[in-house]
Amino acid sequence: MRRRFNWDKRYFYWGVTAFCVIAASLLFYFAVSKISVISGALSALVRILAPFIWGLVICYLLSPLMRVVENRVFLPLSRKLYRKSKKSGKGFARALSVLFCEIVLILILVALVYLILPQVLGSIQTLIQNSGTYLDNLSVWADGLFKDYPLLDQYIGKMLENFNTNLGNWVQTTLLPQLGNLVTSVTSGVYGVARSIYNLIIGIIVSIYLLNDKEGFVAAVKRLGYAVFSVETAERIRVGLNFVDKTFMSFLNGKLLDSLIIGIICYIVCSILQMPYTLLVSVIVGVTNIIPFFGPLIGAVPSALIILMVNPTKCLIFVIFVIILQQIDGNIIGPRILGNSTGITGFWVIFSIILGGGLFKFWGLLLGVPVFVVLYSLVTNLIVKKLKRSDLPWELKDYEELEYIDPATLQVVKKASVRKEEIARERASKGQERPQE
Repeated sequence: MRRRFNWDKRYFYWGVTAFCVIAASLLFYFAVSKISVISGALSALVRILAPFIWGLVICYLLSPLMRVVENRVFLPLSRKLYRKSKKSGKGFARALSVLFCEIVLILILVALVYLILPQVLGSIQTLIQNSGTYLDNLSVWADGLFKDYPLLDQYIGKMLENFNTNLGNWVQTTLLPQLGNLVTSVTSGVYGVARSIYNLIIGIIVSIYLLNDKEGFVAAVKRLGYAVFSVETAERIRVGLNFVDKTFMSFLNGKLLDSLIIGIICYIVCSILQMPYTLLVSVIVGVTNIIPFFGPLIGAVPSALIILMVNPTKCLIFVIFVIILQQIDGNIIGPRILGNSTGITGFWVIFSIILGGGLFKFWGLLLGVPVFVVLYSLVTNLIVKKLKRSDLPWELKDYEELEYIDPATLQVVKKASVRKEEIARERASKGQERPQE
């Protein structure tokens, strides 16, 4: 009689687990050994999908504007137009909203290209052409200022002389030899500009489709999430994505509006004070103001140097104005626009900017704070859940008053100073209650 095989599912699960571990290890080894190939393939994939990435970014940035104009302008208008019709008019309102947002985007791009960019480039060209004259004027000004201080005057003169010498050496040894590669550089630059224009145009077309059927794409993503994950996990992912969206949107929109206001104020005041290169300086101050914390300093330094070469006295006035402007922005304009969108202390803001800038350069400086806010909130939520499951205090203020926790009883023991304050408050409250009795 043949003996039946005794099937045990545990061995099957162990075998599947071992196979998955070995496969994951092999894949990890392959990824590490072929990291250059993989990074090259990812870079090529990103270049191919660049128009769709542009479209997603444009759609993400225009969504709040579309939602506002659709709900407040075009939906009421469509209801009046389709009042006697069986159609709701939502499609008509959505089409007008998308068209309005895209026109606003195109007008902004046209204004940048035809109004601001030529003047900025002209200012840079004039600055380069007159740099020698500006340096001579600066040297004469320094001689007149420090003529009563010969040692300091000698030091400033040597410093300017060394600067001119280094500039001449750089032109002879670095700039002129590189002019031979000018044709290649121009060709690659033209190709890069053409590629960027192509990506932008296709991105605008993609954003039209995304904005027009935004709810449909969101619904498809939700359905995929509930199909792949459990309901509880899908809900966690949904809540997390909503938090990420809220954090990034409030931060980016707030910083863009804040930087626009700062740039306009800087342009108006510099025009009144008759500062040289007003538009160039205002663009530098406004654009760098997008970077949190270090942005004002990054924009003020090159702007002050540009004005210093033309008129040192106005440079001092500009530095004083920038300090006042940044104080107004940091204490009045910024808090009213951004509110408490970060939710982290100044220390973590500086940490996230330095870390993001060191890892990802400009984009790290720009997006380091909101990314860190998301990660900080995720870690904080995990810590709070773990403490709640362990029946331990979870609020930060509880640990500010904490001396230690008894491992056996989990009893919270507060600091001696805190206990004395609580006893004093209890005695004071009892003393106030006795006359009433």
